[in-house]
Amino acid sequence: MTVTISRLYNSYPDAQAAIGRLEAAGVKHGDISVLASNSDGWYKDGGRGKDTAFPDRDLDGKDDRAEGARTGAGVGAVTGGALGALTGLGLMAIPGVGPIVAAGWLVATLTGAAAGAATGGVVGALSQMGVSSEEADVYAEGLRRGGAVVSARVADADASRLQAVLDSSAVRIGDRAALYRKSGWTKFDPNAQPYTSDQFVKERSLYR
Repeated sequence: MTVTISRLYNSYPDAQAAIGRLEAAGVKHGDISVLASNSDGWYKDGGRGKDTAFPDRDLDGKDDRAEGARTGAGVGAVTGGALGALTGLGLMAIPGVGPIVAAGWLVATLTGAAAGAATGGVVGALSQMGVSSEEADVYAEGLRRGGAVVSARVADADASRLQAVLDSSAVRIGDRAALYRKSGWTKFDPNAQPYTSDQFVKERSLYR
């Protein structure tokens, strides 16, 4: 039996590190997905800035063409199924969150969220990713404030072990919810304005 486990992180780099730990623990690349806020525009031309001269669909800072050559694959293969979890990498706008970078099998789930309320918006999509209904609002608000979510499809027998792998740098949802509520937040608002770059900087400084 397969289950989905998900965790919220303060930023994409934190999520990327968690993905690396999952892979080291034996989770297949194709069973991992990630979505991350892009309201501050960090993902441009492969996530490396406007002057990037090489494709970097897996956001590892390396030229996908060179990686493909080392494995005997052409560029087409590298930017297709060979990327595993990052197949389907792209930008989309989520109501109340703003632009996000999404990759992997959860892209199809988020497509419904981007379309509107038919699937319950981003909170409904997060619930489908394995986030509990009690925590989905906090995850969604975390995304709005510059965070990232990693989801993995794993065997039920391995779930506890792999949850511990994800937990090491993940947001403590109860603590984060309490912090949000202290500032007057009650629940995720799909009509809220996305955060600006300056707001991201201020928000992330709270968690260092």
